[in-house]
Amino acid sequence: MQIVTCPQCATKNRVDETRLKRNEAKCGNCGTLLAAGATTGTDSTPIVVSDATLDREVIGISGRPVLLDCWAPWCGPCRIVGPIMDQLAAESEGRYRIAKLNIDENKGTASRYQIASIPTMLIFKDGKLIDRLIGAQPQQAIVERLRLATQFRAGA
Repeated sequence: MQIVTCPQCATKNRVDETRLKRNEAKCGNCGTLLAAGATTGTDSTPIVVSDATLDREVIGISGRPVLLDCWAPWCGPCRIVGPIMDQLAAESEGRYRIAKLNIDENKGTASRYQIASIPTMLIFKDGKLIDRLIGAQPQQAIVERLRLATQFRAGA
């Protein structure tokens, strides 16, 4: 899922990437057709990454942790974790970044990090994988791991 801001009424919409690519996505508020380039582009929403953009958008980020939510649209527990990721991104205030990776569409990354079950959340800092959470976790548990990751220093 991707967050897209409607150009007509400025409503934020959760949109399936496939519908967006096919130009089938419409604003839930006013019905305006949504364009793929209309994402908010800020860290206040999870950034959608792919095998091609992972190194730039996740591993290449330094100074703050990046939580990568590995999910699939058919996964019930992933749908439970999705709104938590949205809320964490909205509350991040630049302390960390939230990213989402659909493993069905990005098998290279799933293989690279040995994702055997979903949801799996990987926490990176300064290009290194420093933590892994497997399964649906309560928001407070994820927040605590992000807090620890924010304090993490390589070699410490």
